[in-house]
Amino acid sequence: MRENKPKSRLLALSSAGALVTATLIAGAVTAPAASADSRHGQDREARGAATAAARAAKAGIDWQDCPADWGLEKPIQCGWVSVPLDYAKPNGKQIKLAVDRMGNTGTKEERQGALIYNPGGPGGSGLRFPRRVTTKSALWTNTAKAYDFVGFDPRGVGHSAPISCIDPQEFVKAPKADPVPADEADKRAQRKLAREYAEGCAERSGAMLPHMTTPNTARDLDVIRAALGEKKLNYLGVSYGTYLGAVYGTLFPGHIRRMIVDSVVDPARENIWYQANLNQDIAFEGRWKDWQDWVAANDAAFHLGTTRAAVQGQWLKLRAAAAKSPLGGVVGPAELISFFQSAPYYDSSWVPVATAFSKYVAGDTQALVDAAAPDLSDTAGNISAENGNAVYTAVECADAKWPTSWQKWDRDNTRLHKDYPFMTWANAWMNLPCATWGAKQHTPVEVGTHKGLPPVLIVQSTNDAATPYAGAVSLHNRFKGSRLITEKGAGSHGVTGLVNPCVNERVDAYLLSGKLDSSDVTCAPHATPQP
Repeated sequence: MRENKPKSRLLALSSAGALVTATLIAGAVTAPAASADSRHGQDREARGAATAAARAAKAGIDWQDCPADWGLEKPIQCGWVSVPLDYAKPNGKQIKLAVDRMGNTGTKEERQGALIYNPGGPGGSGLRFPRRVTTKSALWTNTAKAYDFVGFDPRGVGHSAPISCIDPQEFVKAPKADPVPADEADKRAQRKLAREYAEGCAERSGAMLPHMTTPNTARDLDVIRAALGEKKLNYLGVSYGTYLGAVYGTLFPGHIRRMIVDSVVDPARENIWYQANLNQDIAFEGRWKDWQDWVAANDAAFHLGTTRAAVQGQWLKLRAAAAKSPLGGVVGPAELISFFQSAPYYDSSWVPVATAFSKYVAGDTQALVDAAAPDLSDTAGNISAENGNAVYTAVECADAKWPTSWQKWDRDNTRLHKDYPFMTWANAWMNLPCATWGAKQHTPVEVGTHKGLPPVLIVQSTNDAATPYAGAVSLHNRFKGSRLITEKGAGSHGVTGLVNPCVNERVDAYLLSGKLDSSDVTCAPHATPQP
């Protein structure tokens, strides 16, 4: 999942008409055990990755000032790392990955290497990570003394051989159809859009699609490590970045020095990715209710009702009004879901979302239109949003075999929608292109502990909507010697970026000295937002 960014941050469009976050993670049927054939393929890819890493270690990175339009101020530097498109053919076609870094702020003696970051998605760019140093983020001051902060655009993302599935302006156009189908005709229309989206990906980015997998991104990560001149990797992954970390840890256990995974995707094969999305729909509903309880408790500020039921009633009224006549001609139910879902994602959105909602109920529609409508004049932002959604779809469709039976999708989502209506259908349409995906779908890696894996630090809140808590427990069980920090009673996605000394001090201690508690730790929640 991606980091919380300004408004375009999480807007992405389901091919099938719901604007929903490309930070949503998605799902597959149980994968068969790896066959001798697929093991042979992995062996070839492992050899290819070693060849590419050796080449990168020799070449290094030619660091320069970053291009002006990347929005990365000095002294952040940018460069490129070449990787094979297909690791089974390491001497075949190469693609260039954009990387950036901010050198450690401490002395030479204090330096402990590079810390590489992935914010999630799939489809998120890590290039803004070094800005945590240049903007003097208090949470990262100690770590910045010891580490170079390194970000990168994963394959297909941003500046790294970007892929696309649809014209970006078309992609953001609003209003989209209501994601909740009224009848079979609505479902047929959404299925058609999903099929067309999959075809658009093949037309616009076909050569990249078979290679847009998490294992390939993990191999890319190892090539970047080598290009940086680092013997071992220090890694921080959030959301989907935790699955990338889990796969890297499985494929390259001896190449890790320190690894933190925050807000964890359950790496179980049967969860990747179809089931992950169904589980997410349930968790989103729970966190949506947490937010409504908070809004009700702060009725003096928002005047949306003093109970969860009253706040839900106002939401249903707003939704029905937008379905009948889109607000400002552009904000229908799909756009509303896209805007409101940032509240279950991130506590930092609780106040802004409640404020816009409150203004609407008080008679000011414009605030909500401004917040939820696409900005057609922001062509760079729209290109980025479309690219993020394309990568999200390409990686999840390629990582695993998806159900191809519409009956299965229909049955599962109809059943879930009854009890968990907030996100279920919007999420389904977003992922439905995987049912008719034209490119190869792989078997997920069996994530587990292999020789050389050091202790990994896992951080997770109990009420996370995007990556339910069970995922952290699953990875904890798979990575022997790992430690789990649980933020109890909280649910903001991405815990390491929040002020909670119980978490922050342990993250620092681990990165600076490798120190972990002797057993798992439970922390009280971070402070609740104040209206």
